[in-house]
Amino acid sequence: MQKLLAIYENGLLRPLNNPNLPENTKVNIVIESNVTLPHSLSQFAGILSDQEAEEIENIINQEFNIVNNDEW
Repeated sequence: MQKLLAIYENGLLRPLNNPNLPENTKVNIVIESNVTLPHSLSQFAGILSDQEAEEIENIINQEFNIVNNDEW
């Protein structure tokens, strides 16, 4: 088993060092990336004022308090 670093460019993974494999050797690849993708809700960050966010939070808290747990 070998570990090697590679870079993804132009649709291909290019090893950063020689893997010492014969041409046309099939390999299994496990990818660990250092890239963190943005949270799916991050596009909505900053579109509400603090007051609007507080109002929504209050409504959620009020509604949550009237939920009947026996209905679940």
